[in-house]
Amino acid sequence: MKKLANDLILRVLRGDPADRTPIWIMRQAGRYLPEYMAVRAKYDFLTICKTPEIAAEVTIQPVDAVDVDAAIVFSDILVLPEAMGMDLVVEEGKGGPRFLNPVRDRISASQVHDADCDKNLGYVAEALRITTERLGGRVPLIGFCGSPWTMLAYMVEGKGGEFAHARSMLYNDPSTAHRLLEALTRNCISYLKMQHRAGADLVQIFDSWAGYLSPDLYREFSLRYIEQIIRTLSSEVPVIVFAKGAGLSLDSIAAIAPAAVGVDWTVSIDRAAKIIGGAVQGNLDPAVLLAGSSVIEAETRKILEIAPRGRHIFNLGHGILQSTPVENVRTLVRFVKKWRHD
Repeated sequence: MKKLANDLILRVLRGDPADRTPIWIMRQAGRYLPEYMAVRAKYDFLTICKTPEIAAEVTIQPVDAVDVDAAIVFSDILVLPEAMGMDLVVEEGKGGPRFLNPVRDRISASQVHDADCDKNLGYVAEALRITTERLGGRVPLIGFCGSPWTMLAYMVEGKGGEFAHARSMLYNDPSTAHRLLEALTRNCISYLKMQHRAGADLVQIFDSWAGYLSPDLYREFSLRYIEQIIRTLSSEVPVIVFAKGAGLSLDSIAAIAPAAVGVDWTVSIDRAAKIIGGAVQGNLDPAVLLAGSSVIEAETRKILEIAPRGRHIFNLGHGILQSTPVENVRTLVRFVKKWRHD
């Protein structure tokens, strides 16, 4: 087991005593940081993801710049479907990542194949290994993947949006959807195991588009597959599940026993904690970081006062906004780190 100078997040996940609330931030390595933008001026997004030395540099930047309690490997959830045969492009100013060959029927679905993680995603493992060496045990390192449903939504739609094609597939061709979800689940497990072997101390599943599904559809087309991942991996590595917009399904998420459940800002952290009965992560509205320091501290205090003592990892309720001032992030981190329950 890796020796860590700061293992607060792992303590919270295990239910061990922790002297304060740990904090990391979704999308903490990215566009709000001048250090990242300096790298981005030289390389396009996918080049950064696929060049381990550069990915490791970017991964560590927020640990140095804002003093968070964990690093998360710099990558993208869509590199896994790319390794399964999808043609991924990321172009500036064109609405985010796109797949040029969306899966719309059984024939196109049959072209999706299992990834050779070591061969086709080995750059992620190498980035983790380099980051682990450079961090020297300062903080834990987080690996991640998208949930099968969230990745399917992109694969079928071809891009972000309201996912009309993806959602209609669940009604019109559920057997094809389930075959794709089974394949994605199988590959998520292999991918996360590879990340753990390469140095990830914990992993997070991003179910970013959970909120597009009704509770019934969510259980059938998302949660059952996340459960398979957790069931396979939980004895090896802690798994956090973050399901944006899934406040009505918190009891179902808790039932599959992740190490922690991340929640967005539309659910109060105390209510979420009561439903979940274990560790919770979240859940400051990212827009709060666009306000002044007094507002940031006041809104942060509200969460810390009602969050479960010793079972809370502070985070935002979704990714940090690009326009966020770095000093505001430092204000947040400093406030969380100095907070102590009475």
